[in-house]
Amino acid sequence: MESFEPVVELDVREDLRLKKEPFDKIMGTVKSLEKGQAFVLHAPFNPVPLHAVLKRKGFTHDAVKIERKHWKVTYIKKEETAK
Repeated sequence: MESFEPVVELDVREDLRLKKEPFDKIMGTVKSLEKGQAFVLHAPFNPVPLHAVLKRKGFTHDAVKIERKHWKVTYIKKEETAK
């Protein structure tokens, strides 16, 4: 069985500082997640529009303001219910 880190972290603060749009990088990271992995995003603000996008993909989130320009958001994919 393959082992993987239970948490994948991505820091987009530098991308945004350089005026680079990090959405594709974020979505690529989300697509690469294995079942059960959490995704931690570091951003200079609370990325509210991203919460809505990932909620539609089945993720819950917990956003914490670390300092003035540093938010840490943890996204966790909800367990899919059997139908």
